Amino acid sequence: MNSNIRLQLSLMMFLEFFIWGAWFVTMGTYLSKNLSATGVQTGLAYQTQSIGAIIAPFIIGLIADRFFSAQRILGVLHLLGAAALWYAARQPDFGGFYPIILIYMVLYMPTLALVNAVSFRQMADPSTEFPKVRVLGTIGWIVAGLLIGFMAWETSNSLSNTFMMAAAASAILGVFSFFLPDTPPPKAKDANIKIADLLGLDALGLLKNRSFLIFFLGSVMVCVPLAFYYNFTNQFLNEAGVSGAAGKMSMGQMSEVLFMLVLPWLLARWGVKKMLLIGMAAWVLRYLMFAFGDTGANYWMLVTGILLHGICYDFFFVTGQIYTDQKAGARFKSAAQGLITLATYGVGMFIGSYISGLVVDKYAITDGHNWQQVWLVPAGIAFAVLAGFAVFFRQEQEPATT
Repeated sequence: MNSNIRLQLSLMMFLEFFIWGAWFVTMGTYLSKNLSATGVQTGLAYQTQSIGAIIAPFIIGLIADRFFSAQRILGVLHLLGAAALWYAARQPDFGGFYPIILIYMVLYMPTLALVNAVSFRQMADPSTEFPKVRVLGTIGWIVAGLLIGFMAWETSNSLSNTFMMAAAASAILGVFSFFLPDTPPPKAKDANIKIADLLGLDALGLLKNRSFLIFFLGSVMVCVPLAFYYNFTNQFLNEAGVSGAAGKMSMGQMSEVLFMLVLPWLLARWGVKKMLLIGMAAWVLRYLMFAFGDTGANYWMLVTGILLHGICYDFFFVTGQIYTDQKAGARFKSAAQGLITLATYGVGMFIGSYISGLVVDKYAITDGHNWQQVWLVPAGIAFAVLAGFAVFFRQEQEPATT
């Protein structure tokens, strides 16, 4: 991969995750403060990403793997998404906000698989090249959080600006996508295409492999506790009295950068199973840190919980993307990435968003929430998933499906 293509892919990743991080982290706080949303309503808003993720494999399989180049679809989706985000920022209540953010997430979630597909298609050795490109996405998320903290939008009740900032970035990426390396659909010349292929259902054949099936199920279940972090950490930190919470949360992405850079070295030495187990264990530890941390003597526990994000995300999700690419082979790489997006951000986060909203409302008190009780719930769920995965997952050395 030459340096010009690497630069293009890196900028693509930067903008892709800058857009997401610009509004997603603080949406819970925005809904609570600006639109007077309940915990369940906040959970429903975050659940829209799951609906988008469930639809994503069908969009990818129907369009990107058959009819149009991936980078062109990416451009169209981000241009439409820019308009949706701008409109969402102008809604006066949750009733008006919810359908717009739902439309946006249906547009955005397929792009997560598309940027991976565009990247993997340009790489001879994704296990070593992909982390170096993907790390720019993490940096984009960091920059978004730091900008929110620098502008003090959380304390000035101006979080609607986050959606407008994301809209501008989405418009830029939409235009830039048309100049990315051409990524034509791999099945365009297949005269014997089947309906299952068009819908991306051929990737479901991966589930016949026992090790991939356990990985798929583990990905679904670990995203239930994951939803608690994405949906309510910013609100938790603001209620706890942490100043510039969005900026503080970007420390998690800073640690993600560090672990992303050493990921190829660790993956080669430890293998897939150990990496996935360490990632799951980090989720358990993180929630325990949140449960018993505070802004006084135990402030270090809050910071540690945030810094664990690098292990939580890289060791499980990035390793999982690489593992999925290896299992998929050349025939349906895009559909396979869409399938794992369905498992994680789709089914798992859909369930987790609903459960987290119920739990947060259950532990609501007069001046906020009993966050210790809230965080002990995902800690327990994560531990159960970790134990089950350790017993049933077997790493297999098999040739990729072609």
